[in-house]
Amino acid sequence: MPHHITPPADIQFEDEFIVGVKKIFEEMIVFNRLLGLKISAIAPTQVRARIDMRNDLVGHYVYNRIHGGVISASLDALGGLAVMVAIGARHMNETPQQRLQRFAKLGTIDLRIDYLRPGIGEWFELRAEVMRLGSRVASTRMEFLGADGKLLSTGSAAYIVS
Repeated sequence: MPHHITPPADIQFEDEFIVGVKKIFEEMIVFNRLLGLKISAIAPTQVRARIDMRNDLVGHYVYNRIHGGVISASLDALGGLAVMVAIGARHMNETPQQRLQRFAKLGTIDLRIDYLRPGIGEWFELRAEVMRLGSRVASTRMEFLGADGKLLSTGSAAYIVS
């Protein structure tokens, strides 16, 4: 994915910030816990997560295919995470706790998902990056990949940030 927003490469998030982001994303947002979303990488330019396939997520029982709603909800969640991290990178002058407080205002205002191939596999990788971070709206691009690295779905979204 091309990087359209490039925070300084030398940004190093504190452990407190990363732990806080993971806690908010994986535990406090209960729906993400229901989906089984687990963050695998947090960087100022890209976030990654993983979903392990399980029976609760099946959308087509004959093919054991993941439900399209799970794909769209998880890509939306990961796009939001990418925005959270980009906001965190933009305000490195603040304490980790102050930056974590900024996420309360985040909300999805537009979401588009393209389903390219059936979601069949034991687990899936998700990636998201921020294309533009404005003072009021952020735009993201997301990918949903199979365990073999094949692109299964793509997404783009806009989030209100203020």
